[in-house]
Amino acid sequence: LLRTSAPQDTLREGRSPITNQDNSPEYLLPGSHERPLMALLPNSSQPETPSCVRDLSLSCWNPPPGHRKMQGDFLYITVVTTEGRRCDITSCPKGFFLNRSTEEVFDPRPAQSAPVSHCFTDLLCHLSPAFKQSFILLKNKFHLPPLEALPTPYHTLSWLGPPCSSRVHKNTFSRLGVDEQPAQAPDWNEELQAARDLPQGSLEERLQRDKALLQVNSAFVRAVTQGAENVIDGFVEPVNGNPEDPAFLWGGLFMSQGAASDVFGGERAAQRLELKGVQAYSDIEGSQGLHTLPTAVVDYRGVRLSAQGLAPGIEGSEGLLYGVNAGPQESPQRRCLLEHLAQAAKALSIQRHVVVSPKGNVVPLFTSIDAQGLVGADRRFYVLDVFRSFPADANFCPEALKEMEDTGFPKSFPHGLCRLRPELLQAFIQHNWMKMEALKSVRQQVRDPKHYCSNIFCLEIKAYNFFFLMVGDSRSTSAVREACKEVGSISLIIFEMRFNPNIYSPGVKFPRTENESTNLQRRLLQEAAAFIITHQIPAFRIAIGEIFMRSTKRIFNNFVQGVDVSSLSAAVSHFLCCLLVPHYMPPSIADDMKKKSRRRGRGAGPSESTPWSTLTAAELWNMVCQDAAETYESLIRLICYSTGPNHLVEQYGLQKLSLLREFCLKTGIQLRLKDYFLDNQNKAPLNPEDILNIFPVVKHLHMPIVDASKAFRTAQISLQKGLLDQAYEQLKEATYLYGRVCDDLHPDACYCHSVLARVAFLKGMVKKCIHSICEYFYTCSLAQKCLLRARLLMLTVHGEDHPYTAALDVSLHNLLCLGLVMTGSQSEQYLKNALKLNTSFFGATNLHTALSQHLLAQLMCSKGDYRSAMAHEKEALSFGEDHAQTRCSTEFLSTITKQAVRVERSMRQAGPECIEQTVEVHFTIICN
Repeated sequence: LLRTSAPQDTLREGRSPITNQDNSPEYLLPGSHERPLMALLPNSSQPETPSCVRDLSLSCWNPPPGHRKMQGDFLYITVVTTEGRRCDITSCPKGFFLNRSTEEVFDPRPAQSAPVSHCFTDLLCHLSPAFKQSFILLKNKFHLPPLEALPTPYHTLSWLGPPCSSRVHKNTFSRLGVDEQPAQAPDWNEELQAARDLPQGSLEERLQRDKALLQVNSAFVRAVTQGAENVIDGFVEPVNGNPEDPAFLWGGLFMSQGAASDVFGGERAAQRLELKGVQAYSDIEGSQGLHTLPTAVVDYRGVRLSAQGLAPGIEGSEGLLYGVNAGPQESPQRRCLLEHLAQAAKALSIQRHVVVSPKGNVVPLFTSIDAQGLVGADRRFYVLDVFRSFPADANFCPEALKEMEDTGFPKSFPHGLCRLRPELLQAFIQHNWMKMEALKSVRQQVRDPKHYCSNIFCLEIKAYNFFFLMVGDSRSTSAVREACKEVGSISLIIFEMRFNPNIYSPGVKFPRTENESTNLQRRLLQEAAAFIITHQIPAFRIAIGEIFMRSTKRIFNNFVQGVDVSSLSAAVSHFLCCLLVPHYMPPSIADDMKKKSRRRGRGAGPSESTPWSTLTAAELWNMVCQDAAETYESLIRLICYSTGPNHLVEQYGLQKLSLLREFCLKTGIQLRLKDYFLDNQNKAPLNPEDILNIFPVVKHLHMPIVDASKAFRTAQISLQKGLLDQAYEQLKEATYLYGRVCDDLHPDACYCHSVLARVAFLKGMVKKCIHSICEYFYTCSLAQKCLLRARLLMLTVHGEDHPYTAALDVSLHNLLCLGLVMTGSQSEQYLKNALKLNTSFFGATNLHTALSQHLLAQLMCSKGDYRSAMAHEKEALSFGEDHAQTRCSTEFLSTITKQAVRVERSMRQAGPECIEQTVEVHFTIICN
């Protein structure tokens, strides 16, 4: 969609370079419900290159026997040309030559009059005239620009693909998984730890370390993807004899499904939380002495596997050095491990606490009760089983029933692993920091109205810990003490919030000497739980689509696990039809058998049906609603009271195509690229041939690019201060650092490039003048295509009801005034749609809404509709007299009012038979 002919190309073809471009397609106009998928991946305009050969493979006589190796034969190749000739070719140090071998006879001698070619393609050109002609066309073929062929750090899979995409993906069934196991399995843990132990003394060393970590983790994720396919497809035998929790070894990976626990419930939450815990410990800066295993979680065909690198053996005979079952041994290694764990606990806001072990011993802990610390055979300290590193969510803890019964919480949940997210903890700590500041100021003013916080000498904010040190008289110290105690700080001198991850954990006992600390931690978790309900949830728009997708995914996982591989495409297409079509009924297999038997003139035989083929749309919807009721009890009325997917579309503005895309991305399904008609009430929109493949969906660790991220955050702070020049230089530095470590398609690098482009535009670092009118219109045309492409993607992903759509529509309107590449009627449609969306999302008094009113007033004025222009401009006057935009709107309103009076007076003087004259109004588009 972005390949636009340049002005010189149009002149060469005999066309005018300033011809207006075609209007926007109908499916991109506001209000259109058509969502064609074929436009997402358009076919190439380049002609297909004819096939060069029919077949090219290693010969059946390869590898060369010993006596031929000693004569210089490297390998034997078999080529079938397009003319149908079979040629056996020998590779040797001198080059390539045609030998005398056939399918039945091995004769490596050179054929008569066979030349020896240094290049393999030169020999094929000599043997096949058709290959020579096709090869010339292939060399002259148009190649994609380098930016369209950049690699990504992790394998990216599309939910749509052409029919040939299944050939690109490796098929594990083709060779029965025999050659999938590498000859020597890599030691993923050693590779990762060796990369982490690289020196970090200089910038160059740190960049090399970050690059090595990214490369190792990327290779690990690829191995996890291949291993999950082989394991779930049945090509790997379990290494243990437990059918409920089988474990597998493949390619240096330990993979397990995880059995359900009577205490925690399902295993999926534990696997997900283990990955988050490993990520949290890996992100701690300066913790070089504490290591975690490479970890990933993969979903494939409804099964979730946890994959880890093989842990090293235990050093010495001490066994575990840390944990509730570690024992009271004391050694220099144990003391060193405790120091590392104490530093990690400070960074993760974990409170040091004491618990009672099953043997009755009092054990101090810096982690959750499940975590274990050991020294491996490589003499590195490891921390394992960190899935409960974050505090419990008291809203779903039955143990908190007595304390929270007045609030309607806690509520039941399918599993017992509801934990608070790290970003929620940070928001809660910031909330308590502001609360402490307010309390301190109030109490200081009560004791001494003239005394304020002038004696503050240090304010330091780090990650989750906030420190506030004060000096001065006793009144300030007393105010700080009281404020810290009120908000739950563990210290009365500095503000520092820490949490006990074992509070509200089943089976955990605390000694009586810890009652005061335990009560404080219970209070903090209850306040954090209330903070979620009163502050966090109201700040976000309720994601009905996300609730619907999560419940549907859980039903699909159970549905697809019992399906044979031969019926997988049919089962997946049947599930999607039941999901998207309200009144879809599966075709009766017995009826199909009767129809076939009638054609053959025989009676109907016994019918066979599978459990998945009997699923109906009503049954699936009931299961989704029931799962949502068990998981999202407080939000279930928003879904369960609806009658089907059509109600979600009509009531909440969702579109079926967005739901289909999100479902495919979450489950790894790839569909055939074609236009699907999803509005039918009873007809199947998909068939088994539309299911191209199912890919593993991997959740993995994210390796930070430390120096580049720091430079980018510094640039953002400079932008907030309005220092554009300084921010521009810092963004250039961040871009350079990202380029040294990762590719340009890394998400962080892409965002950095985007911010750099915006800052460069604000600084005016664009072409001050355009050299020719041809280049001017070419630029406008390319901008139009980019914006239309962005609107197509936005409509596919989110639909039209999104605030970003309004920003795109305003930009498309601006093209009318810049390049005249769009008709006035379409520009008005885009601008009115932007006004409607901005009013819906931001309200009538927001800056975005007022800007849309102002632009619409300018458009109406240019069309001569002064009455409408004045009405829109009056609506834009909503920022107060001192706002710059308000003053601009006031001046423009005064101008168009005078112009309207002048035109009205002229028309009255000229009479009703006057000739309509065009009134030109020059105006300037004001962009925010």
